[in-house]
Amino acid sequence: MDWKLAKNFRMRPIALIAAVTAFAVFPGSAMAWGRNAHRLIVNKAVDTLPADIRPFFEANRGFLMQHVTDPLDALAKNPSERRNNFIALDKYGRFPFLALPRSYKSAVTKFSKIKLDANGLLPWQIGVYSEKLTEAFRAGKWEDAKLDAALLAHYVAQAHDPFSTTDNFDGHLSGQAGINDRFGSTLTDRYSSFFPMRPNDASFINDPTDHAFDACLSAHRWLESILLADRNALRGENSYTDEYYDRFYNEAGAILIRQLSDAATDIGSFWLTAWANAGGPALPH
Repeated sequence: MDWKLAKNFRMRPIALIAAVTAFAVFPGSAMAWGRNAHRLIVNKAVDTLPADIRPFFEANRGFLMQHVTDPLDALAKNPSERRNNFIALDKYGRFPFLALPRSYKSAVTKFSKIKLDANGLLPWQIGVYSEKLTEAFRAGKWEDAKLDAALLAHYVAQAHDPFSTTDNFDGHLSGQAGINDRFGSTLTDRYSSFFPMRPNDASFINDPTDHAFDACLSAHRWLESILLADRNALRGENSYTDEYYDRFYNEAGAILIRQLSDAATDIGSFWLTAWANAGGPALPH
């Protein structure tokens, strides 16, 4: 599950074949949050932190903004990494997808590792990196902590991208090809300089993996509204013009801002939780 191949989640050859096969259906361009969105989110996340830990993250803000997109670079080199960036919840029945256990071991027992890899591992990946960051804080490995914090931020942001939670990741099932990029990347690039992001203060998370599932479910709820906004914005247009994007933003912009803001809040909360679970060590500034 880890792009650095965390030892507890190494892929067997047959699972690797399945993941590569899945990538043929889910190409790397299927990521909705673009690089600018990821950097915007992680930058805002630093502002959610309490005084006990904020100086450490403030001092490393540039590092976090630089490395939050490392998984995108890893994906370009290894297409099977896409399994860590999404979960196709609609492959498991209907909302709220109770057929899918939130325990990784239970899910493997019920569905097999091959199916889980093909349908995405995002919430469990967040759980893995939450634990990695906790261990780095506990051991005082500050360089590892910086990188783990950036990578955790990437995956938490992905959990707030509605198109990272569905089999209709790029609109191929609804005849709206490229909707993921138009919503998460192009709208952000066009309008982020003046739209308001107001994340809440970070707070402690009782169960990181469970919380990651809840974030994915919350994001999934917005899909139909975004798809409808895209159809409405395109009405009467033959291409994706400036007028289309203005109409799309007018209808879907509030959802975009909410998801970006909630992602920033959650990233700060995951960082705070990892630090607290590590015993609240004094952090270097």
